[in-house]
Amino acid sequence: MTNPDLAAGDALRQQLTVSLLDKGTEHRDRFALARVLEACGAKLDLSSDGLFVEMSGRALVDDLPRVLEVAAEMLRAPAFDPEEFRKARAQVAADLQRRMEKTSAQASTALSQRLFPEGHPNYSPAPETVLEWLQGLTVQDVRDYHEAHFGANEWTLAVVGDLQHDAVASVVDETFAGWAPHDAPATHDTDAVSTEVGRTTVPMPDKSNVDVRLGHAVPIRRDHDDYPAFYVGNYILGGNFAARLMSTVRDEMGLTYSIRSSLSGVSTRYVGSWQTSVTLSHDAVDEGIAATTDVIREFVAEGATAEELDAKKTTITGSYSVGLATTDRLAQSILTNAERGFDVAYLDDFPEEIRALTLDEVNAAIQDYLDPASMQEALAGTRPRAAEATAGA
Repeated sequence: MTNPDLAAGDALRQQLTVSLLDKGTEHRDRFALARVLEACGAKLDLSSDGLFVEMSGRALVDDLPRVLEVAAEMLRAPAFDPEEFRKARAQVAADLQRRMEKTSAQASTALSQRLFPEGHPNYSPAPETVLEWLQGLTVQDVRDYHEAHFGANEWTLAVVGDLQHDAVASVVDETFAGWAPHDAPATHDTDAVSTEVGRTTVPMPDKSNVDVRLGHAVPIRRDHDDYPAFYVGNYILGGNFAARLMSTVRDEMGLTYSIRSSLSGVSTRYVGSWQTSVTLSHDAVDEGIAATTDVIREFVAEGATAEELDAKKTTITGSYSVGLATTDRLAQSILTNAERGFDVAYLDDFPEEIRALTLDEVNAAIQDYLDPASMQEALAGTRPRAAEATAGA
């Protein structure tokens, strides 16, 4: 865990830092690192994930010590070569430019800004703002961020395979010995949300569709007793092709090709949101939003049916079990549970938790946590000029 100061733009600094970890260390350049991994057919990937930096990989059992040695070197002693920094900064700038052209990304960003304040992990700054920050960053900023925010804080490793626990523990202890925790304080906001209902429109010329996001913050975290029931209730509403929104707005009314609802950014550390996303043609925006809203209101008022609940229990638990069939997915699930404060036993507990839900529990959660009257709206794309609203309304 890195404790980035999100309101000060640390998410960008962390992204740049992570992108340079495999580009050379104080002991080996990027080519030497790559040769070690290639020689044993191993793979390492690094990513920035909100408050965390994550590393994933794959290797033969006998090569685990060598791969962990490389991983520790990348995390603890990156070189931060100025030329590699310039390349990484250019790549991030190109990614931001592409994001600025995507209606889906702009709509999602706009909704996050309606739901959460700056500094909340689920708030996304405008790509134009991030691009401006990026131009002012130097390689020294990345070095300083690494020194202040990288350390053994909540350092968790999940390893899956034909391994002996004591042998793995010994390798980890030897490889990461002396890695001290950082002392950067937690500055992110965890509970504040915006409650003023309204609409933000992001005009984007010459786009064939309009992406719409509807949603509101939810007051419960991932470890709340009601979360499983609310999760299943949302899945019935818009979790797959057989859900209410898809069968009505897409199949019956023909207003969209893609519509779904989801729980986004819900953590054991901070609140997240419920969101519905739908892509609409220019001339179907108002009708599509109205139809989507009607389905949501009806769903909240009437609740799910016993048949819907039974079907979604089967889908969710089946998909979950299939997802644990590979070593990488199993390792990721163990790590995710650990970050949430759940022990390994929750791998088996989750499907039983879903199967045990009653219709009354699911419908009560829908009533308690899904509120159409609190729904915020964000639109991005090209609309007929007469209908186009002003951004930030």
